[in-house]
Amino acid sequence: QLVESGGGLEQAGGSLRLSCAASGRTFSNYHMGWFRQAAGKEREFVAAISRSGGSTDYADSVKGRFTISRDNAKNTVYLQMNSLKPEDTAVYYCAAGRVSLTSGYDYWGQGTQVTVSS
Repeated sequence: QLVESGGGLEQAGGSLRLSCAASGRTFSNYHMGWFRQAAGKEREFVAAISRSGGSTDYADSVKGRFTISRDNAKNTVYLQMNSLKPEDTAVYYCAAGRVSLTSGYDYWGQGTQVTVSS
């Protein structure tokens, strides 16, 4: 089970930190990713981190602004979002997978809404 938290309403230029708590499986066996889906658009990849945390990947649209991290002792993955823009508004989902950092995710959370006002 994956449970996201930390979403909310923020002004452009502000910051939010999303958390995703995992349970029920061995957390360190899975790559973890963050995806988002804006209203009327398809879900898109945002960021991912490898099992050990040694490798990360980011969508071009968030590079330099967002940082993904994980704490395997706490079974939690984080997404620090800085310099937020209105176009970051979306429902953010965390996911767990084993295939690669950008695809093949098997388990998904319920999502948390992030709204950035201009």
